[in-house]
Amino acid sequence: MEECALREVREETGLETSIVGKVGTIRYWFSARGVRYHKSVHHFLMEPTGGSMDQHDPEFDVVKWAPASEAQRTLTYQNEVDMVAQAVRILTRGTQAPSPTTGKGQQQ
Repeated sequence: MEECALREVREETGLETSIVGKVGTIRYWFSARGVRYHKSVHHFLMEPTGGSMDQHDPEFDVVKWAPASEAQRTLTYQNEVDMVAQAVRILTRGTQAPSPTTGKGQQQ
């Protein structure tokens, strides 16, 4: 799961990152061509370690850094807004973010 998250961030943003901790998971159902699917999206706190946003995936018009409040205003779904709020709570507490591999807290 962590390798997939790191790869997705690299492919979509052009940035190399390392995982700081897990924020949470969004689970939902959707239908396509008469088939119902269950999807889980795992969210992680990450910090950049290299790369360049100039190398982002061309399917995105813009890749940029933004304050959390701006990011929340641009999101479509409440569960995504809630995930950003959870990340902010973890960062502002500056104490415990769950480890992506153990689920136990680690010092930030």
